[in-house]
Amino acid sequence: MAAERVTIERFIELAKAHPVLDVRSPGEYKHAHYPGAHSLCLFTEEERKVVGTAYKQESREQAIKIGLDYFGVKMRSMVEAVEAIVATRPDPSDKTVLVYCWRGGMRSAGVSWLLDLYGFKVYTLVGGYKKFRHTVLEVFALPFRFNILGGYTGSGKTETLKIMQEKGEKFVDLEGIAVHKGSAFGAIGLPPQPGQEMFENLLALDLLRFEKDLSNPDADPIWLEDESQRIGLVNIPGALWARMRQSPVYFADIPFEERLKHVVEEYGVLERQKLIDATGRIQDKLGGLNAKTVTMYLLEDNITEAFRILLAYYDRFYTKALHNREALHALLYTVNCKSITAENADEIIRVAHNRSEKV
Repeated sequence: MAAERVTIERFIELAKAHPVLDVRSPGEYKHAHYPGAHSLCLFTEEERKVVGTAYKQESREQAIKIGLDYFGVKMRSMVEAVEAIVATRPDPSDKTVLVYCWRGGMRSAGVSWLLDLYGFKVYTLVGGYKKFRHTVLEVFALPFRFNILGGYTGSGKTETLKIMQEKGEKFVDLEGIAVHKGSAFGAIGLPPQPGQEMFENLLALDLLRFEKDLSNPDADPIWLEDESQRIGLVNIPGALWARMRQSPVYFADIPFEERLKHVVEEYGVLERQKLIDATGRIQDKLGGLNAKTVTMYLLEDNITEAFRILLAYYDRFYTKALHNREALHALLYTVNCKSITAENADEIIRVAHNRSEKV
């Protein structure tokens, strides 16, 4: 049975259950790819360049002949690589795989032919990765409804949202997808962040879990954490960011000392030099004297007093960002919380549900 070409919608659905193979070059894959896809490059960077040059300067036929020279010696290893991927799946007897290249052209056609010949059930993406990227950008303009959980630094917002998710609330973890906690200290102790394009790919697929709710006016909103548009090295896409800024904000108001204890517990275990380096990066905004004092406290291992200064700085920073919204008075709902506990999730859910019933 020949490989079957499918639309992006069908591809995304199939990808939930079957392995995805990216047959573009290693550099293309490294830059960004379909989340969870395996790299099965047909050509190296140099081989791709040679084939492309032949296509432009000679002919399509000559480019194909050169490509076949490269492809022929790799056929066995590519089949065995896919066998190894399938063997790790929950049902190794299911030989279904999905394949894409840049535009759904010759690279995916060649690999799909080979895998189909060997006995795999193959689906290829019409339009390739380029079509997927077009879909990703369209997702951010969809009319998703959001609830925003706000709160000063150290309020345990991410932890609270995860508890809310366990209780049945919908949650998209922007910081988790960005691999960054959203401050100058937010990358410490974490793996490298994805690039901008990969961040967008991951975020779009996560949002698409709730696409079916768009047609249901009674569906509950998706919870997001209140963020700056920039999370470390990546940016929340503009259309999505604009919708976030127009969404209700449930502000968890937690006393300063309680938040300070939480921050010290979270960041106090991190390498001191990295904390000092991060302080240096915000020296201009923090103020020279404050930066020197924080550094001194960190060198003395006085984490509490160091973060007392830093927390006050981030409180001012967040207050300014919070109030830089149009019609904030109609969007802001304060939820008073005595400390950082799991019960905060219940109270926030209660306030949000009461508000939605009144609207």
